[in-house]
Amino acid sequence: MSIPPPPGPQQPYQAPDPYGPPSGQPYGQQPYGQPPYGPPYQTWGQGYSPYTRPSPVNGLAIASLVLGLLCCIPAAGLVLGVIALVQIRKKGQSGKGMAIAGSILSSVGLALWILALATGGLSEMWEGFKEGAKEGTDFSVVKGQCFNTVGGSLEGLTYDVDEVPCAGEHDGEVFGEFRLTGSAFPGDGGVSVAADEKCYPLQDAYAMDSWALPEDVDVYYFGPTRTSWRLGDREVTCIFGNTDETAGLTGSLRADETTLDADQVALLKALNTVDATLYEEPEDYPEDDLPGYQVWSEDLRDVLGDQIEALNAHSWPADTEKSVSALVKDMEGAQKEWAKAAVADDPDAFYTHYDKGYAYVDGPTTVTAREALGLASDPPSYDEDYDSGDSGSDGSELDV
Repeated sequence: MSIPPPPGPQQPYQAPDPYGPPSGQPYGQQPYGQPPYGPPYQTWGQGYSPYTRPSPVNGLAIASLVLGLLCCIPAAGLVLGVIALVQIRKKGQSGKGMAIAGSILSSVGLALWILALATGGLSEMWEGFKEGAKEGTDFSVVKGQCFNTVGGSLEGLTYDVDEVPCAGEHDGEVFGEFRLTGSAFPGDGGVSVAADEKCYPLQDAYAMDSWALPEDVDVYYFGPTRTSWRLGDREVTCIFGNTDETAGLTGSLRADETTLDADQVALLKALNTVDATLYEEPEDYPEDDLPGYQVWSEDLRDVLGDQIEALNAHSWPADTEKSVSALVKDMEGAQKEWAKAAVADDPDAFYTHYDKGYAYVDGPTTVTAREALGLASDPPSYDEDYDSGDSGSDGSELDV
């Protein structure tokens, strides 16, 4: 048994050798009567390090708080908050406050959504959103208005136009509009077909004097896109534009009851009504569809009879009455030829009356009557290969 050293004054503290204990002496053991090697230090418990490191924040807690603040998907925010609380408890992570706050905010948002659905408020909110969105897709252009587009093109996609006076240079002039029907977007091709079918009749009502239209003017239109269709856009706007993008238009092309006198309107209505029936000529040749041509000839006979009656019933100014009477006489002769064409036994006989029935159209008496009434008197040149159904497919469309 070793005997402890006698009591006595404590030995002064000796600083440790910076290079460790003396050679040959075990580490941690000091000479008798000396304190342990080195100053005392604190041991750290299991799972901790001598440096303070914050525990990681749970990612789901952050997501729950964000969704709770946005209220866009309240149910998801609530679910993420609950899952985050479980993970925080198991893994010792931080973010408990964010998870609780996200869960509470998401619960409130979910309650508001349920209340909106029950009261119809959500439906009103959605309608309001659609109306607001439509304001960005609808144009303010109306019938009779002239405008310029960005870049001067009437083809492709546009988001805005600038109204300008029709008297000056401009890119387009609106002459009509109509709304598409149906719930499903008909596609760009379907919009083009509808524009071809409905814009051309509107053209005849807006520019009644077709002879006054420049040859380089064609029909274009604003149509809805697939995106604007989802927001309720159904409007198709029919416009005049120049086939040469660098040329544009100058002056208004409007010629209807607002710009013409009663005598001019009466003559143009009669001529245009007959022309509309002439345009309905069957696509096949008489050799292939004689019955179809016979029915069409009957229609022309009847239409001519109605317009002859209308022209004779109108009171014409003294200086125009003779010219109009000469035109009516030619129309009566054409009516008789179409009546004979309607009962022709073979294509050859049909062609004989067909040619005579067409003879008065754009003939001398038509020109004379137009001159007497102050209308355009230069007959337009017709392209024999013209097909109005091809206009939309040639790109005469401006999507909005």
